[in-house]
Amino acid sequence: MAEPSQLRVADADREQLAGELREHMVAGRLTQAEFEERVERAYRATTRGELDALRADLPMSPAVLAQALEQRRARLRRRLLQETGGGLAASAVCVAIWLASGASGSFWPIWVIIVTLLPLVRDGWRLVGPDPDIEAVEARLRARRQRTLARERHRARHRGLPR
Repeated sequence: MAEPSQLRVADADREQLAGELREHMVAGRLTQAEFEERVERAYRATTRGELDALRADLPMSPAVLAQALEQRRARLRRRLLQETGGGLAASAVCVAIWLASGASGSFWPIWVIIVTLLPLVRDGWRLVGPDPDIEAVEARLRARRQRTLARERHRARHRGLPR
């Protein structure tokens, strides 16, 4: 795999940088001449490294920060939904068993549903609720992933499989 700075860029990447440079010119960080020269170089750029060099001495603009935050939230939403799949499957199996056994008595699968979906509700609220805490959701997902990997390594060791 190529180094990230050597990856080729698309027209959308060039347009995004031109917009960022325009914001910096309006804010007074670039003169008209510097802006025009950088935009010209941006449209000639072919790699990520060339684009990064044009913004190296400029702070991140609010638009870029907002876009990065939204991309981060979208990634976390996808991860939460992926991790919820197992809980939904276990819940569906329990409901199917309850239905197959005549659906008599109390609805006991509710306990499985609550336990398996509680992390989704808690982390989903922290991600999209009134006071989002993206760092807490990322930390929880990272910790959950580390526990899963540790369990898999432990099982592999006890089965005699290579790590």
